[in-house]
Amino acid sequence: MDQRKVSIYDTTLRDGAQAEGVSFSVEDKLMITQKLDEFGVDYIEGGWPNPSNPKDLEYFEKARALKLEHARIAAFGSTRRAQNRPEEDPILNTLLKAETEVVTIFGKSWDLHVRGVLRTTPEENLRMIEDSVRYLKQHSREVVYDAEHFFDGYKENPEYALKTLIAAQDGGADIVVLADTNGGALPSDLEEAVEAAKGVLSVPFGVHAHNDGGLAVANTL
Repeated sequence: MDQRKVSIYDTTLRDGAQAEGVSFSVEDKLMITQKLDEFGVDYIEGGWPNPSNPKDLEYFEKARALKLEHARIAAFGSTRRAQNRPEEDPILNTLLKAETEVVTIFGKSWDLHVRGVLRTTPEENLRMIEDSVRYLKQHSREVVYDAEHFFDGYKENPEYALKTLIAAQDGGADIVVLADTNGGALPSDLEEAVEAAKGVLSVPFGVHAHNDGGLAVANTL
């Protein structure tokens, strides 16, 4: 019998808040957190705590008082910036100040974005991923690494996309998530990329599918 456990990581409070016409108050987010916990969700992504987002800062402060039975709340952010050491990076340190057991950080999987968005080298991006994960692990956090645009990156440069996963794993990531950020992956493409990821990862991993192409459920299954 297959004894593998499927964990549910819910992104309603961050990804869901990006939908047209949706604006959660802090009270809304706290209530939804409690309902998701009652539902049995394993992880609840609470939002991105940063000085420009006071609502999420307030949410994380108040969420510490919640008595959750099942779920763990995750603070969401990104890897360090190219010019920063991890211990000096404001994003990573704000994530730690949220005082959650779990921290989720995303990093670039597609070398096109490494050069065009981060304006750094592929090698430095790998160091950014590994350094950031290791720094958070040194502060006793469970770390979920979200591989942004993984399926697009894999299609263009599979070797490099897989190297980003290995960097996260080498840094100590507890879980790696393969994100279909554009929501355009077909099930056949996703299956190929997932099999390749399975070949390089020894830690638990999952997928984060978007529904732009109407295939999120199919891709997740």
